[in-house]
Parts: sequence; C-alpha cells; structure tokens
Amino acid sequence: MSKKRIIVIDGQGGNIGRQLVKDIRESFPDVYIRAVGTNSAATENMLKGGADEAATGENALIVACRQADIIVGPIGIAIPDALLGEVTTKMAEAVGGSDGVKVLIPLNRCDVLVPGISERSTSQLLSEALDLIRDIIKTS
Repeated sequence: MSKKRIIVIDGQGGNIGRQLVKDIRESFPDVYIRAVGTNSAATENMLKGGADEAATGENALIVACRQADIIVGPIGIAIPDALLGEVTTKMAEAVGGSDGVKVLIPLNRCDVLVPGISERSTSQLLSEALDLIRDIIKTS
C-alpha cells in the first residue's frame, strides 16, 4: 500500500488545522500530510502541528487537491466566500472536484450553520473526523 496523501486545509488562525495535523500525525505516523493555508498564519500554525510540508494560497490549494487521497478541514473550505471571505470560488471548486475523499468538519462559524451539531464540542467533531480518516485508511 502506498503512503496516503492527506491534505489539511484551514484559514484564519489555523487552529483547527493545527489540531487536525497533530491528531493525524499521532494516529497515523506513516501518512504524508500537506497543510494548505488560505493565509500565511494558518499555514505556519499547521506546520507547527507536524505537517510534512505546507503551502499558502489559492494555487497551492488547487494543486494539493489534485494530489490528495483525503482532504480534511472545516466545512467552509468547500463553500465560496467562507472563512470570512478567505475561500475563493476556485478553492471551493478544487475541494469539491477533487477525487480525494473529503472529511469536512461541520463547524457553525462564518455564517455557515449546520443543524444538529450544536451539542458537539469542537474536540468531539475532530475526534469523529479522525475516526472517519481511520476507516478510510483501513478500507483502501
């Protein structure tokens, strides 16, 4: 089995992305993790979480999505103008159009509201995302 390529995408301060990178790295030390930030602060924060490499911006995200086995990030990465306007239409199209499996964290932020998650904490949502990634890796 070849090394899985997991792309973690985040914006704003990159705190969700950093925690995802850290959790993925601890749970799956043999996967390749590329962090892509919509801004340099998010990218830098995800690098601190343990990503193998990182890049910033629209084109970096588009290229990474073409190479991804799994794409992980807040749900806003698939919605144009989400994350306080940091997600461009091309970015959202790249995420949605990727052949990689998408694991989108349903956070109620930045005018993107997902019913049914209000009773779950961010840490619970991230734990559930990690379980999904584990299932994807096991079955492929």
